[in-house]
Amino acid sequence: MRRKAKSGQCPPSVRAAVLLASAALVLSACGAINTVRQAVHDVEGNRSTIDSFTKGLEPSPATAFAATYTTTGSAPATIVYAVNPGAGDLAFHETQTGANASSTQLIVSSSGDYLCNQSGGTAPWSCQKLSRTDAEAQKQLFDVYTPAHWIDFLDGASFVAGLAGDKVSSSTMSLNGFAMDCVDLVASGVSGTSTICSTSQGILGYVKVASDSTSFEITDYTASPAPALFELPAGATVTTVTTGTTT
Repeated sequence: MRRKAKSGQCPPSVRAAVLLASAALVLSACGAINTVRQAVHDVEGNRSTIDSFTKGLEPSPATAFAATYTTTGSAPATIVYAVNPGAGDLAFHETQTGANASSTQLIVSSSGDYLCNQSGGTAPWSCQKLSRTDAEAQKQLFDVYTPAHWIDFLDGASFVAGLAGDKVSSSTMSLNGFAMDCVDLVASGVSGTSTICSTSQGILGYVKVASDSTSFEITDYTASPAPALFELPAGATVTTVTTGTTT
């Protein structure tokens, strides 16, 4: 059962999107979503459109894949999101470009949970072995790239109940060789259109929220993620973080 957000507050999954500034993507969702929620009422047509879309926005829990995304904005980045459910592996690789280039990797595997960082393209990698609690917190920073984040966003009771005088419609998009189904949201008092698209594989293909200038889009997909995606970077220095102590 999903927990409803208090009036005027963003749910944790949306707050996670705002925290993603460190991962080179800031979707200014909270202000737009709060404005929308002030105008909520029952519009069953909107509910039907959103329900139909979210049913196709979730890959099979047993499906392995790796998807590559690029982001726009002042700090563009390339994101690789990879999962191998059979082995219990999960990885997020984020590579920033531009003047302050850096790379971050979150690796979750049978050998442990690690957060790795590299400053610049040639500096050595440094990794920290995380507790399970810390690893879960780090996952939230990348949650915006997961279907579950946007299913919560769309299915939230106060949002799906209806948008007063607003428009919810379906569309399609072809981008980077991917044919996608989309839902488009236009809310009173919010400038611009929010567009969320899914690919035929049931994963995110494109996301842009309201009038925000940033977005992200899929550029590559494979159903056979390379094992190296779930391994620590070669030559990385590894430390183990415990309560108040680094060893």
